[in-house]
Amino acid sequence: MKKLFVGNLPANTNEQNLQALFSEFGTVRSVKLVMDVFSGQCKGFGFIEMEGHEARAAIAGLNGKSFNGKTIKVGFESPRPGRKRRY
Repeated sequence: MKKLFVGNLPANTNEQNLQALFSEFGTVRSVKLVMDVFSGQCKGFGFIEMEGHEARAAIAGLNGKSFNGKTIKVGFESPRPGRKRRY
């Protein structure tokens, strides 16, 4: 199972839109959008979990592509330096 980072998403993105987009490349195990607490809109990024070969296909097919008028960034999640992971 691989976790993908999806960035530069439009504010009106919801989990259903994102799941539909990524399901073209395989089975989406989970979708988590980071939402603004006050407005309830997407903060512009989220995370997708897929199987390894499907995740690589999604990166190849979607990174740099247009989604609702914005060019999205798709890649494997990598921990940010100086941050501790929550378990």
